[in-house]
Amino acid sequence: MRFLPGLLGAVAAGGAAGAALTAYGVWETRRFVLRRYDVRTLPAGMKPLRVLHLSDIHMTPGQARKQEWIRDLAALEPDLVVDTGDNLAHHGAVPVVLDTLAGLLDRPGVFVHGSNDYFEPSLRNPFGYLLPDNGKRHIDKPQLPWRDLTAGLTDAGWLDLTNRRTTLTVGETTFAFAGVDDPHLSYDDLAAVAGPAEAGADLRLGITHAPYLRVLDQFARDGYDGIIAGHTHGGQVCLPGGRSLTTNCDLDPARARGLHRHPADSAPGDPGSSWMHVSAGLGTSPYAQVRIACRPEAIVLTLLPADHPAT
Repeated sequence: MRFLPGLLGAVAAGGAAGAALTAYGVWETRRFVLRRYDVRTLPAGMKPLRVLHLSDIHMTPGQARKQEWIRDLAALEPDLVVDTGDNLAHHGAVPVVLDTLAGLLDRPGVFVHGSNDYFEPSLRNPFGYLLPDNGKRHIDKPQLPWRDLTAGLTDAGWLDLTNRRTTLTVGETTFAFAGVDDPHLSYDDLAAVAGPAEAGADLRLGITHAPYLRVLDQFARDGYDGIIAGHTHGGQVCLPGGRSLTTNCDLDPARARGLHRHPADSAPGDPGSSWMHVSAGLGTSPYAQVRIACRPEAIVLTLLPADHPAT
């Protein structure tokens, strides 16, 4: 039995390390960061535009720190706001979300919903996110008041891109948008938005909550200059340095967050090629409040003309 004290010590040490890692992961969920990317994508001679990308807020009424941080984003005075869904995580969250976004709702904006806007969150293993997708969707849970969220956002002037195409002029720039409902729930209607992107627009953008390859492929094939998505949480629980292990969809982990090309091996100017931004999001499920090496984020995409001088 001489090995018993050593075994107990190892178990205790492992438990302490696990507790410390979990405590760190909970702390990181409140360490919000604003990231910035420049994208040369506008026609030559046009004025730069700043796009604020918000995603995966997963709001509950008691999250005062998150609410305050998001409110402060209004000071950025973006030219356009793109919200890629999963704003809700509680039945009482709609008025809180609308109040938190109030300073941004007078800016031009577009949005789609994610699966967590539709259904009440449920208890999960916080590290289960690392496991392969088993295809199970929790649509047996009570619905959240997503219709109230839609009404609040559209009444403020934001455009609902749920399985639709539309245009929006911001300053001197005309955007052509195509958006889909959440692909994670197979709510996307790709036929409804299929066809060549509007040739007369200055910039063509595809908007989706979850960056499933079938959606990305169609947007790129149809000639959309850029694609904006969320859903992945950037991997949420990552290796040191932020290396993602999973995306919770069929996108490769190397593109779980940040600015990339789609297809991954394409280059600017290639036919059927788009730039793509995937946000790591601002929240988590209330039952999986942990992030490791993957801070919650909002993003400013500065859209530059092709002839903008390099800095």
